[in-house]
Amino acid sequence: MNRIENLTLIDGNFSEVEAREILIPIFSSKINFHKIKNWSSQERYGEDDEIAQKRIPKLKNEIEKLQKILSEAKAKNKRLLVSSQINISLIDN
Repeated sequence: MNRIENLTLIDGNFSEVEAREILIPIFSSKINFHKIKNWSSQERYGEDDEIAQKRIPKLKNEIEKLQKILSEAKAKNKRLLVSSQINISLIDN
């Protein structure tokens, strides 16, 4: 596959509550994935997974930014236009 496949994950206009219900679980799931990956590395090899250790704080920071945006939307009684695409291509190992 030399091409990039684009998948639309989110594309819509949401209330603060709806956006919270959609977006927080996505970030939380990614954090959980990296926590499990790190735990697995610790159990198998006795050391942290470097990628997981770097991604977890970055994802937590993104949740903090998201919380601020959601709070602002709620305070200003605004809706949120959210779009998210996933780009996939095959690469060599």
